[in-house]
Parts: sequence; C-alpha cells; structure tokens
Amino acid sequence: MAELVYPPVIGAARTLFKALDLRFDIAGTENIPRRGGAVLVSNHIGYLDFVFAGFAARPAKRLVRFMAKESVFRHKVSGPLMRAMKHIPVDRGAGVEAYKHALKALRSGEIIGVFPEATISQSFTLKNFKSGAARMAQEAGVPLLPVALWGTQRLWTKGHKRDFGRNHFPITIRVGEQLSADPAESAVSVTERLRERVHELLEAAQRAYPAKPKGPEDSWWLPAHLGGTAPAPARANS
Repeated sequence: MAELVYPPVIGAARTLFKALDLRFDIAGTENIPRRGGAVLVSNHIGYLDFVFAGFAARPAKRLVRFMAKESVFRHKVSGPLMRAMKHIPVDRGAGVEAYKHALKALRSGEIIGVFPEATISQSFTLKNFKSGAARMAQEAGVPLLPVALWGTQRLWTKGHKRDFGRNHFPITIRVGEQLSADPAESAVSVTERLRERVHELLEAAQRAYPAKPKGPEDSWWLPAHLGGTAPAPARANS
C-alpha cells in the first residue's frame, strides 16, 4: 500500500531542520537493514526523539513505526498523522493489543521503534530499560537496533520551554551494530546487553558533541556527571 502521509511528513521535518539550521552528525546508518523486520531502540531525552531516531533510518530508505502512548493518538492534530503513518498506540494499562500489533508488523518486515525507558529521562542519563523490546525481537525473530541521540533535549524536553529558534544546535545520532535476540536467552539478559550497548553509543555521542554550554544558565542540558545542572538520576526519576 502506498505511503501517502509519512513521506510528506518527513519532507516537512527536513524543511524544519533546515529552517532551524540543525547541524547533524549521524554515524552507523549502515547498520539499518535495507529490508526485513527489526526493533529500533533509542534513549529518550526529548519530545522530538521519534523524529530524529526515525531520521537515522532514511539512508536505508526505511520508515520506522513507533510505539507511542495512546494519548498522542487522541490529539486532534497529532492523532490523525500518527495513525496515517502507522505508528502504534500503547495503552499502558492494557498493552497486550499494542504488543500483538507490533509483532504482526515485525513479522511483515517493518521496523518498530521503541523507547524502553518509557518516559523522558530528565537527568539525560539512561534510566532502566523495560524488557518489551527484547521480548518482541525474540518472539518475532528479528534483530535489535541500538540508537543513541544527543542534543535533541535542547530543542524541546520535559520541564523546559521549547526552543525553535535558529540556534544552529548540533544533533548527534549514533546507530550501533545489530544485536541478536536469541529466544534461548532470557529477556532480562538481552535487555541488559541492549542497555549496555545504548549506553556505549550515548557516551560516544556525548564525546563527539561539538557544543558546550554558553554559561551556567545554559548548562541545564548537560547531565550532572558531565558538569551540567540537570538533576541527578535519583532525583530526576523520583
């Protein structure tokens, strides 16, 4: 079936990126499979992360179907767009249907995008991962694609006003090698391996990031262990 909505939305996003003069540094896109199912797993630091994680799959000419909270699909603007792009609504009180939907999509050769931290990390460090992504990959017989994003929190994140000015913000994206999800291995063990790999990619993205805070008032987007003023993980996640 023809994709009538997703490509124009990508085009609109690219226009926005150009208008904001975002500076992209993307590495590892060769790890995105050209065909077949996969579970793309990313850290979560900003409201637009699904846009940037999906953008990493464009060199492979792939569209990513993200699992997102059901409330996004009820919004009068985002709802119709999300449904038309075949993203998957997740009701956290009854997630079985979303899980089945994702499995069917994976088995039909789609890439499903998941944020295993479930919510934005306000410390900008990795929270614990839920095991759903690993279980889906195991059951569908597809690989896991670890992704790390950095810089996206500066545009729009929880607890801060969005900043869509022409600030030339760098956006760093790292895509890791595919991880196998052997059904013989426990989902907990697969998830631990996956989180470790995303953590490595995140640290690599942070090291490569070319910008530094302009002053103390601009250090909010850096985690405490890197000298920033973002809340420590224990306080951010309490």
